[in-house]
Amino acid sequence: MDDTFQVYINRVARLTLPEAHRTQLQHIQTSPKFRLGPDGAVETMPFPGFSVITPPWRDDAENSEFYSQLQELQQSVVKALPPGLLVPVPPESFHVTLADLIWDGIYRDAAARPNFDQLLRDRIAQILHEVQPSLQTGIPAYWQMLGLAIRTRAVSVCLAPKDEGAYEQVLALRRAIYQNSDLMGLGIEQQYHLTAHITLGYFGNIPEDLDRDGISETLSNLNLDWLSRENMQSVWLHRAELRKFDNMTYYYREPDWPVVEL
Repeated sequence: MDDTFQVYINRVARLTLPEAHRTQLQHIQTSPKFRLGPDGAVETMPFPGFSVITPPWRDDAENSEFYSQLQELQQSVVKALPPGLLVPVPPESFHVTLADLIWDGIYRDAAARPNFDQLLRDRIAQILHEVQPSLQTGIPAYWQMLGLAIRTRAVSVCLAPKDEGAYEQVLALRRAIYQNSDLMGLGIEQQYHLTAHITLGYFGNIPEDLDRDGISETLSNLNLDWLSRENMQSVWLHRAELRKFDNMTYYYREPDWPVVEL
């Protein structure tokens, strides 16, 4: 289901272009993952599930410099947008999702079955153990920032692999997960093409008179500024972990949960 290397590069690069921003800004919606409370404060809504992700920033010293730069970009984006339009995620939760598994209502239904979480962890542990030898190529997999992208309910940074080997490594992991019949038996299947990204924030209050053209120009200028920087770091996808989440701000695991070194 996932793209070839060149098709991926072309597709994701288009998401960061000014014309894509202008088009997508016409369709943005308030994210149901957050809401404004009676006092005007942002409240996080329940959104439980499991994913295979890279370690969040708080647990990933290898990519601290990259995430520091991303935090600076996040602050610039929030400052440039109308107040309340973008609800920033906690920077310490920055990560790359390698394989979505199960979430929200589908997870709640599945979790009602006896031992579902344990069955899921066992299946992922077996998959990661079997695929690990093919993933350890000895060549670090670096991904670089392509630019800001507007999604229906969020603003993110799109990533592109620095070489085809880095891309094939992630695809091999995803194939091992999504083509596993035991995992399919738990109701887990691939629903999206890979679009490697890091979410900066979700849309909150969207004014009726929102200046979409002005925002598009602002984001395009930010893109140009950041991509022209000579010291922009790349993110090293060196580890994949099964993580659970109760909402979109915190991803956690127990010490014995499945991991694989990339």
